[in-house]
Amino acid sequence: MSTSVMDALTAADRCDRCGAQAYLRVTMPSGGELLFCAHHARAHQDKLQQVALKIQDETNRVS
Repeated sequence: MSTSVMDALTAADRCDRCGAQAYLRVTMPSGGELLFCAHHARAHQDKLQQVALKIQDETNRVS
């Protein structure tokens, strides 16, 4: 069953680039997902906004 509400990211969700805790989930038009830590989310923000179907940003949780 598909839902429009994404589950919250947890400590088990890891950045696809470096393995740190993920705070950003990017859904691609193909249906695939990418996870990024806050650092890599900021580093790739412009490009991700151009190619993403949906972005779930929880970087506000970083203290």
